[in-house]
Amino acid sequence: MRSGDIVLRPGEGGVVLIPDRAYPNAFMLRMGRTDQSYVDLDDPLRLEFDYVQRIADAIDAHAPEGDRIRIVHLGGAALTLPRYVSVTRPQSAQIVLEPDAELTAFVREHLPLPRRSGIKVRGIDGRSGVAELRDDFADVVVVDAFDGPRVPAELTTTEFFADVRRVLVDGGTVLLNITDRAPFGYGRRVMAAVDSVFPHSALSAEPATLKGRRFGNVLIAGSTATLPLADLARKAGSSAFPYRVVHGDRLAQLVGGGAPFTDADAEMSPQPPQGMTHFA
Repeated sequence: MRSGDIVLRPGEGGVVLIPDRAYPNAFMLRMGRTDQSYVDLDDPLRLEFDYVQRIADAIDAHAPEGDRIRIVHLGGAALTLPRYVSVTRPQSAQIVLEPDAELTAFVREHLPLPRRSGIKVRGIDGRSGVAELRDDFADVVVVDAFDGPRVPAELTTTEFFADVRRVLVDGGTVLLNITDRAPFGYGRRVMAAVDSVFPHSALSAEPATLKGRRFGNVLIAGSTATLPLADLARKAGSSAFPYRVVHGDRLAQLVGGGAPFTDADAEMSPQPPQGMTHFA
């Protein structure tokens, strides 16, 4: 632990805010061994994690900048994406489902939200929180929730995605962050669950993850409407650390044949390799 770190819970599985010494009002939220969020209070549009930028790209592709949208975030941490949306779409209504109320209070104290941000945090788990939302509530649902370094099993099943579909407006999009590596024994089952509910889908990851060379973030999008694949591919391919967008026959070849997870047989995402810290 360094001088200046702000500790919520000490110890091996603790929670700490680590100042970025290159930027006076920027912090990394570390939970256990996982760098969970990065926030620059002076520039909420600066997204340090590549996978977070890819999710932001998908939100931007869904609706033009400045448009008001209704968005639900499963997993709050330091509220990086809600802060981004509050700047790019100031009138948007945002609900964050984050069961760790102590963490939320800690983040609010040390990384305060701007006034009239439109961000409402509910102290409830993602599955239960989605179940409480009314039909056709959201334009976008972002599922970026982790229990330690692993995705909760109940957020990857056909039953869960059916409830997400109920909450989304026609043409709405679900964006899901999981972790895995090729040949995607876990990811193909999550993909199958998404495909069982949404007729249009795509997957995005770094080439090394797609080729099985490393364990990393795998982003999945599902929608009842055609996804803006060309726009997403252009942004992902031109980033400093490029991602590849996979869809159609190539997606079927990559992850096809998996049996969708159900509530009866769901599993948490794989344990990351020993020593890996920056991915969730």
